[in-house]
This record gives sequence, C-alpha cells and structure tokens, in this order.
Amino acid sequence: MAIKSMNPKRLSHLLPNLAPVSGNERLRAAIGVFLGVLLTGAVSAAALGTSSGLPLLIAPMGASAILLFAVSASPFSHPWPVIGGNVISAAIGVACADLIPYPVLACAIAAGLAIAAMMALRCLHPPSGAVAMTAVIGGPEIDALGFLFVLWPVAVDSLAIVAVALAYNNLTGKPYPHRPAEAKDHATRDVPPLARLGVTAQDLADILKAHDDVVPVDPADLESLLREAELLAFERRSGGISCGAAMSRDVATVTPDTPLEDALTLLRKHSIKALPVVDSERRVIGILTQTDLVDRAASLRAGFGALFRRSGGAVAGDIMSAPVLTATPDLPLGRLIPIMSDAGHHHLPVVDEEGKLAGIVTQTDVIAALFAAEQRDVQLSA
Repeated sequence: MAIKSMNPKRLSHLLPNLAPVSGNERLRAAIGVFLGVLLTGAVSAAALGTSSGLPLLIAPMGASAILLFAVSASPFSHPWPVIGGNVISAAIGVACADLIPYPVLACAIAAGLAIAAMMALRCLHPPSGAVAMTAVIGGPEIDALGFLFVLWPVAVDSLAIVAVALAYNNLTGKPYPHRPAEAKDHATRDVPPLARLGVTAQDLADILKAHDDVVPVDPADLESLLREAELLAFERRSGGISCGAAMSRDVATVTPDTPLEDALTLLRKHSIKALPVVDSERRVIGILTQTDLVDRAASLRAGFGALFRRSGGAVAGDIMSAPVLTATPDLPLGRLIPIMSDAGHHHLPVVDEEGKLAGIVTQTDVIAALFAAEQRDVQLSA
C-alpha cells in the first residue's frame, strides 16, 4: 500500500497565525520573564524566609509572566486582571477545596467559578484559572495554608511581578500599563476627523458584540491598527509623497531671545501662524505659535497691544512650545495626517539628520500635495 505524503497546507490551520516579532523583542520578553520570576521569588524569600515552609512561587506565575512581558498590551496583562484575577481565583479555589471533597470536581467548579467571577469583575487573566486549581490540588503545604494561600504566595507574588513589569517594560520602551493612543480632545461633540470616515469605533463595537467572543486585544488598539493600515494603503495609492517634497523651504524663524513683539511682526508679515525656534546652528528647539501668544495674553488678561508692555521684555523662549514634534524629509506625507487631524499639530518642522531645520510642513502643504497627487492619478487614468 502506497503511503501518501502529508500536505503541509492541511496542517497549517493547526498553527496560530501570529504577527511577526523581531529578534530584539523576543529577547526583551525572555529577559523580562526571567527577571520577573527571579525577582518575584526573591521578594517572597526576603519577606518569608526560606525556612518558613511556605511556597515562594506557584507555577501559574510563569504564565502570568509571559503575558506581562511578552504580551503586555493585552487587556489580560493589565495590573487589575493580574492582581485581581489571581487573588479572586485563589479565594474561590480555597473555598472549593474546603467545601467539596472530590478533588476533580472541586477543580472543575473552582475553575468555572473563577472565570465567571473574573469576567463579571473585568479582571479576566487566563493563568488565574490555574491559580484556582492550584488551591485545590497544590499539595499538603498549600492545603495547610487555607485562606492564607490567598495572601501568601498569591497576592504577594502578583504584586511583585506587576511591580517588576512596571519597571522593566517602561525602561525597555514598552509603556505599561498599556494605553491606546487617544486623539486630542477638541472639547466638542464631534468625533475626531479620522473617525468620521471609514471604519469607526462604533463599527468595531457592533462587530465584536455580534461575534460575542472574548478578544484578547483592546478595541481601541484594533481601531488604531485599522487606521494605520488605511494610511499605509493611502501612501501606496498616493505614490509615496514625502515630507521633503511637500515642505516649504524658505522658513521664517526666530531664536529663543527674539522679543515677542518682533515674533508677532514676523507672523503678520508672512501671514503664517507658527515660527520654528532655532539655536545659533539652526537646530530646532521649539515652536512659537499664535496659540502661544494668545495663551500668554490670556494669562495677563491683556490684548496683544498690552501684552508686550506687561510681559516685561519676554522673549520667544519664554512661551514657545517645547519639545517640538518634527518630521524628516523622507517621512511619507501620509504619516502626518493623524498628527495634524487628530493630534492637533498644524505645523511640523522638518529637520535633517543633525536636527537642523530643513523646512516646515503645514496643513495647507499636505492638502496641496494630496490634491496634486489625486489630479495626477486622474490624468494617468484618463
């Protein structure tokens, strides 16, 4: 009988389709898990002593460590799910162990009740299901602890490993607890500009509700990823226009010691609304906008005329916005759309590799460049 070779494609559905991760990120996560488990055990040992007879670590902490350091953006990895989920599950597990004489049945009920409680209290943390079972079948040492198991080692281990995650993730460039980027609040009832077209947050909410599944991603992160994908598609369709191609190169500037009256004169002379602030080598160190001048006048309860009299020789460096967000000449122009529409930046200095001013991109420049690209596409398709 001939043996047919297995088609690899038939097995592909058995493997998860994970997003690619760099080697540096894999190394960062592995070191984080190592430090998290090591330091958590060290904290427990220092607090309890190695001769206390109490367990210093429990196995589910390894699973919590993976979520905290390798999947820190997941809602399952936030501090409340880790601490609350583990503590609540431990308490349920101890109660089930005391009340139900059959270990397998106690494990099943403890795990089910733990999941129900965590979902109700918005602290779903998958490793906590193992915490509940550990309370039931952890052995004589854990049985002897009773409800003390909730405090030692579960609560202490959970607090310690979250503290390590707070320090390590933030020091290695992974903000924790993770917060999705938010559009600038313009204090109106309008939704942010980019949310008015295409897929909206409400669309995502409706789809997730219809699927009725627990999705291990913050819906706001899903929305952000969709926006980024839309921008990449837009860059591809627009021919990859760069900031360097669209920027204004003859830029009026001021220095930190330019008097405010002179800065206002420049704004009026050139009919512009912002002035990059540069040092003696033309490195951008800030930006002075009409809003900065208005805020200064408002703080003094004065009009522009009285502003200069009451400011006592104030200069641009006193009220400029710093640090300033900048772009590079090769940055695709489409990347500025969310910055200018939702984040509230209307002018972006463009700097070279040394941080020196090369030009400035305004909302007008972006609109003009995109309109020109659209017209070009229309002509090519005609």
